[in-house]
Amino acid sequence: MSSPNAPRRLIAVSRRLYSLSSSFSFIPRNFARNNSISSSNTYRNINTMKLLYPTSLVLDVKSLEGFSTQLHPYDVHQPIPEEHTDAEILVTWTNSAANLSDAARRLSKLRWIQSLAAGPNDVLAAGFPSSVLVTTGSGLHDRTVAEHAMGLLLTAARRFDEMREFQLQRKWPGHLGGPQPDRPKDRFTTLRGANVLIWGYGNIAKTLAPHLAAWGATVRGVARSAGVRDGVEVYAEDALPELLQRTDALVMILPGSESTRDVLNAERLKLLPKHAWVVNVGRGTSIDEEALADALERGELGGAALDVFKTEPLPESSRLWTAPNLLVSPHAAGGRPQEPEALIAYNLRRFLAGQELKNVVDH
Repeated sequence: MSSPNAPRRLIAVSRRLYSLSSSFSFIPRNFARNNSISSSNTYRNINTMKLLYPTSLVLDVKSLEGFSTQLHPYDVHQPIPEEHTDAEILVTWTNSAANLSDAARRLSKLRWIQSLAAGPNDVLAAGFPSSVLVTTGSGLHDRTVAEHAMGLLLTAARRFDEMREFQLQRKWPGHLGGPQPDRPKDRFTTLRGANVLIWGYGNIAKTLAPHLAAWGATVRGVARSAGVRDGVEVYAEDALPELLQRTDALVMILPGSESTRDVLNAERLKLLPKHAWVVNVGRGTSIDEEALADALERGELGGAALDVFKTEPLPESSRLWTAPNLLVSPHAAGGRPQEPEALIAYNLRRFLAGQELKNVVDH
């Protein structure tokens, strides 16, 4: 015979079970709270969240499945299709300025942009509202850019570029071969014993430095703050006047911003020894190109190997084309993000959980 209190106990148990089920939400409460999503429609909104990925590179899209998001490809050189203007997430790579401006105007529900570029300048210039979270591809280009920088340094030291010029003229560059002085003080001919200064000591510099050290170079760095990073002495910028005077090769890996515009100017170029080479794999805006051309034409600098320029492609009228001992590299150091799916998946997982993302940009 059932107890007269059984219905009451059944109701109490039901309420307890409902309370417990509510506490095991698939979506963290802080995600719903931070994104103005009520608890009643959180799960539905997550299931219908739309991510647009670019067709400008080959992505392993299958590795991004299973995150309760709809994945849709888009052309980075065309306006966003009307049926995708409700996307909340946009992954960018080599997007045209027109495409990004269009996205900034029409993607009214956009909440997060994952750029695969090391620097977000193109995204920040497009006019997206400050409420849109922007993350960069910092770390995806460390190995490729470091490798290119090493190639430019070796070209500068061993003069492969000059050998090629003589080859095209069917002439034997005897002055570059045969017996040579070992590490002359007035020339940059080898990494062994060379003083290499890396200006802009981030992830790429940390990747490059061990390889330089392995070839016998003495590596120092310059950054906003001083300290020892992975065994390399890094100085603040106020030490530049002293450091530049004993530099054989200056490698610039600075980001593009107003604070870094023309930081390598005529005054600082004069501090470098006459045999020193300048290698730039950061941003073209960091060098005063006219001052650099002047220094090369006057023989006040050993040479320069540049992968980035203020205007790209480099205009035919630029003095840099004909400046002596200057190697033009067509922004070729990066251009191939390494394992971008891992970064996208990592940040996507944290975005859905309402957690802090990697490589967030303040804007």
